[in-house]
Amino acid sequence: MACCRSCLCCQCCCRDAETRTPEELTILGETREEEDEILPRKDYESLDYDRCINEPYMEVLEGMDNKKAKKYEAVKWMLVFAIGVSIGVVGLFVDFFVRLFTQLKFSVVGKSVEECSEKGCLALSLLELLAFNMAFIFIASVLVLVEPVAAGSGIPEIKSYLNGVKIPGIVRLRTFVCKVVGVLFAVAGGLFVGKEGPMIHSGAIIGAGLPQFQSITFKKIQFYFPYFRRTSVTLCRRGAAAGVAAAFGAPIGGTLFSLEEGSSFWNQALTWKVLFCSMSATFTLNFFRSGLNYNKWGSFQLPGLLNFGEFKCQDGDKACHLWTAVDLAFFVLMGIVGGLLGALFNCINKRLAKYRMKNVHPKAKVVRVLESLLVTMVTTVVIFVASMTLGECRDLSPPTTHNSTVLEGYNMDVNSTIRQFFCSNKSYNDMATLFFNPQEVAIHQLFHQDATFSPVTLSLFFVLYFLLACWTYGVSVPSGLFVPSLLCGASLGRLVANVLKINLGMHIYSGTFALIGAAAFLGGVVRMTISLTVILIESTNEITYGLPIMITLMVAKWTGDFFNKGIYDIHILLKGVPLLEWETEVEMDKLTASDIMDPNLTYVYPHTRIQSLVSILRTTVYHAFPVVTENRDNEREFMKGNILISNNIRFKKTSVLTRAGEQRRRCQSMKSYPSSELRNVCDDQVAAEPTEEGQDILQQMLERRHMPYPNLYPDQSPSEDWTMEERFRPLTFHGLILRSQLVNLLIRGVCYAENQSSSSQPRLSFAEMTEDYPRFPDIHDLDLALLNPRMIVDVTPYMNPSPYTVSPNTHVSQVFNLFRTMGLRHLPVVNAVGEIVGIITRHNLTHEYLVAKLRQHYITI
Repeated sequence: MACCRSCLCCQCCCRDAETRTPEELTILGETREEEDEILPRKDYESLDYDRCINEPYMEVLEGMDNKKAKKYEAVKWMLVFAIGVSIGVVGLFVDFFVRLFTQLKFSVVGKSVEECSEKGCLALSLLELLAFNMAFIFIASVLVLVEPVAAGSGIPEIKSYLNGVKIPGIVRLRTFVCKVVGVLFAVAGGLFVGKEGPMIHSGAIIGAGLPQFQSITFKKIQFYFPYFRRTSVTLCRRGAAAGVAAAFGAPIGGTLFSLEEGSSFWNQALTWKVLFCSMSATFTLNFFRSGLNYNKWGSFQLPGLLNFGEFKCQDGDKACHLWTAVDLAFFVLMGIVGGLLGALFNCINKRLAKYRMKNVHPKAKVVRVLESLLVTMVTTVVIFVASMTLGECRDLSPPTTHNSTVLEGYNMDVNSTIRQFFCSNKSYNDMATLFFNPQEVAIHQLFHQDATFSPVTLSLFFVLYFLLACWTYGVSVPSGLFVPSLLCGASLGRLVANVLKINLGMHIYSGTFALIGAAAFLGGVVRMTISLTVILIESTNEITYGLPIMITLMVAKWTGDFFNKGIYDIHILLKGVPLLEWETEVEMDKLTASDIMDPNLTYVYPHTRIQSLVSILRTTVYHAFPVVTENRDNEREFMKGNILISNNIRFKKTSVLTRAGEQRRRCQSMKSYPSSELRNVCDDQVAAEPTEEGQDILQQMLERRHMPYPNLYPDQSPSEDWTMEERFRPLTFHGLILRSQLVNLLIRGVCYAENQSSSSQPRLSFAEMTEDYPRFPDIHDLDLALLNPRMIVDVTPYMNPSPYTVSPNTHVSQVFNLFRTMGLRHLPVVNAVGEIVGIITRHNLTHEYLVAKLRQHYITI
């Protein structure tokens, strides 16, 4: 028996290699065609959403009344407000230092370029720009080495976390510090990345960590307030929504983002709290930014880190309209183009990500830093050389009421941000204007600048930005993708507007086409619909853009989905995360729970010796175990037509082989136990002989009379005269016990002697059971020499006696909906007479696994 290499969540699929079908081998990663290659998978675990309704928890409920419940509800609202305010302050911190470092860099380099243009020392200006950028990126990359999870935008990881998958280190305090500090240096370092994606990750960390009142990084700082510890995932959802709200000034969009992208379940109370948290973050950031930038405290003029400004026609131009019905046809075409370009972007980035995972990540960590510096150097040289050689000098337009609109957060009007690099005093360099400004300013230039950009410049800018942004996303620095995608798409939309306005003489509003181009490209990359529509509407503060943005995003998504998935789903797939979609395909309903469940059960008895518990925990990786008793009454089979409801004989052979092999394995593992009494427990058993080819293994087991693992059930030990049927009776299901609970019981010495009653066993409170949450001790950290292997543990007070269960004949769609909507980690399959016949985990519901089982179903019929 070997544990497959791609075991996911709670169990690994352990079967004899020769019994695996080609489809199973493909799913388990042992053989895979080159075109369908998936990179090495990790052992991801599921999160514990479901409450364990055991006796300690019931004691807590007994002490709860309406007065206490209202008190906790009030504290919860205060905590939600604190999360929103904290995220707003973090956003303010990031924005302040990004602007500070960026303005410092551009002021020094800009002054140097102006002087060196006359003196002929532009190489020195380039070196100064390289020095700034590479120093900033070096710091950001080193921070990612400290905590690798801080790399990237963090949205794929948070989406997986909200889906119910535990990503190691994703919500740790160290990750938060590295993410926040790293992203401000990454953005200031000139890479084509944004700070909005990392803000979502940072918000989720605050939401998940603040209710804990403790940190693993600072172990001495602990406040005992365990009430919200088990709701950290729900609060993480609010934090992620608040991160979106702070990034875009879009509280409603943040709420919809949390609903659309990650939530397994939703209710009215959660909606209110998520929206309140998002509002708190938005207006906290708005309050401080308005005061610091304009010295108008309480004016609330800057709602988010990224705001698109006000779209309006010039005063006196009565023929101007933001958009017309005729423009919708062009918007649809732009949506198609955006979907195609987004699919191309995702395809290239996927290949780059695979290359990094195979050739960069396995090497020394310094290689990742060198790659980041290489990307920075290439990006810096490209933007400098492109601005110097490819930019066009264009005449300055006289200032108007419209183009003097103040840029939010930068205390300057649009025309003041144009760059005259390498041009005369009465002209400006259109390429340098886009490259030598912060990305938010460049977006404003494309949305609101009256002066035209050359079609050649816009085309070259789009190509260079497309390629460099695609290369950059995935390097070892905190990096968002929203702003680069918006800027890339805005240049494309402005190009379309110039062609229609100048070449075809159409009377259109250029800013609208730039906005639609930004939406089309961003939608083609990330494939978000509802939430992205609302985010863009809130960012423009123009409700009339609702229809064109919605149509453009839908068309872009449908076009891109024809070729591949969104960028975040692609990276989730490459990481091997068992993400569950919203629903299964209709064809999957041909399968039932009995087709997809794992019948290989590792179980415990209600009263189990310590020696057996230690053996189980040391020889398995499962995170929950069914608590069962063996049905020793005469077997009864209830038939309904040809469907066996009672004992499910079709699974009996597999179960017998698995249980016998497991018992032999446990017995062998006990020889390393420090107690001499336990080391000799298995000495009297007959050594296993090699299996003769072609001989029935069941007959061999009967002849050798393999005993079940000794003393698993102290009340009735097995007899040498038992037959095979007597040895492996059906298992009556009583509940589930978690690995963490069993380890906790062993560490705290919760047991009783054989000559005592189980009532003499010490009792643990709910606080003692959850004291080590969220990281419980491991069985390998336990000092086995301190344990008496003959002592007995009564697990019944601590098991969950009423977990969700399904029948073997339940259709897959029902199983999937129950598992996903209730946030389950384990789903026992129990027949009509209460006997457990299998268990379903997240691994059994992944799309790849279901497809393989469906192929087997077609082969069988």
